[in-house]
Amino acid sequence: MAENKTQKTDADVNEFLSNIGDSQQRSDSFEIVRMMESATGAKAQMWGPSIIGFGETHLRYESGRELDWFKVGFSPRKSNLSLYLRLGEKALKKLGKHSTGKGCIYIKRLDDIDREVLASLIDQAAKST
Repeated sequence: MAENKTQKTDADVNEFLSNIGDSQQRSDSFEIVRMMESATGAKAQMWGPSIIGFGETHLRYESGRELDWFKVGFSPRKSNLSLYLRLGEKALKKLGKHSTGKGCIYIKRLDDIDREVLASLIDQAAKST
């Protein structure tokens, strides 16, 4: 079975976030780190070159594929913040301005959403994995 391309690394999360050019995205990213660390009780860790994950879980898909992954995570991408929270669409109704993709929730900035709802969603996702 092929190894997962995205692996946990020893790269420094604070250094990675400090190098984000957009000051609003940098500030939002540090706030998301605090939310996710609080929800999981786990320190932020880099997964690959650009994903920040919290906690660890072992996933097993119906196809038989297995991998070690983080419980919750995010990535500050150029156009948005990609949140990796395993939740159903129904849970996202009160979040605010966002879009979804396969396994991701995309937000432009924290000011576009309800932070309390986001904190609750992060907590739910951390407990459900």
